[in-house]
Amino acid sequence: MSAVRLCSKVSCSRSAAATMTYVHADACVVIGPLSRRAEPGAHDLCAEHAAKLTPPVGWQLIRIEGEQAPPERTHDDLLAIADAVREAAGRPGEGASAHETAASSPSTSEARSDGSMPGRKHGHLRIIGDS
Repeated sequence: MSAVRLCSKVSCSRSAAATMTYVHADACVVIGPLSRRAEPGAHDLCAEHAAKLTPPVGWQLIRIEGEQAPPERTHDDLLAIADAVREAAGRPGEGASAHETAASSPSTSEARSDGSMPGRKHGHLRIIGDS
């Protein structure tokens, strides 16, 4: 399978530069930056076709120009995320002693009769304590 996505127009072989979607309920066509992956109902367009596209009569055209750079993550942001995960898991933060952490976490060597490991379940995720 090719890693380069091509324009959806029938006779065009240029690489895609934008993604077009329809919002039928609002009679709206949206053209924005190329999506990360091909999606059903979305059409990839080359730069030329994206620039020349006109909406159907009575429809609105919205152009979302350029891709915004993702916000930079700082060390403080990462620590805040780690603290939030620990809090949600009910585990102590970095300030807790190793004895307190070991006492509050189940042992990972204790397998259950059904083959599963002990730990708190969160939907499809399982939090397993440090050994």
